Amino acid sequence: MKHQRKIRILTIREQKVVLDSDLAAVYGVTTKRLNEQFRRNRKRFPRDFAFQVTAEEFESLRSQFATLNQSETTMTNRSQTATLKQGRGQHRKYRPWAFTEHGALQAANILRSDRAIAMSVFVIRAFIEQREKLAANAAILKRLAEIDKTLLEHDSALREIYQKLVPLLAPPRDLPRKQIGFHAAS
Repeated sequence: MKHQRKIRILTIREQKVVLDSDLAAVYGVTTKRLNEQFRRNRKRFPRDFAFQVTAEEFESLRSQFATLNQSETTMTNRSQTATLKQGRGQHRKYRPWAFTEHGALQAANILRSDRAIAMSVFVIRAFIEQREKLAANAAILKRLAEIDKTLLEHDSALREIYQKLVPLLAPPRDLPRKQIGFHAAS
């Protein structure tokens, strides 16, 4: 495969998912065809494989995508979401379906095209890469928390040392000097 496109993996309802339009583009079919096959084979997709986004989730996604696309106009890998395409499909009639990793693989099985089968491996690898990045981020955050804790302990110890050194660093008090010689008492 000469040019592998990136797949947009989103977090909706605390699950990593791919929207139907992105999945259809990767599998080389229209969103309509993917959803058609999905409806015909609905029994193969339990709730943890695919779910339809709510109106609120859909509005939130649309605003996020619009913001992303406005700031990333020079990127070649722009969203394939039907709501953002210029010209056609700007306004979807139905809310999109979100497919989890298992749902995306099951979608390749129901499409039965050579491209869908080949790209299913790509989709699974994208989910695996996402999981690895999240695990790496968690490890980094854990290490940063450990460093922060150590720095706080060191800061406290240094503060104590400083408090003990302050009296030693202060200039000595001027003590009255005994004068040499004979002095008349006034």
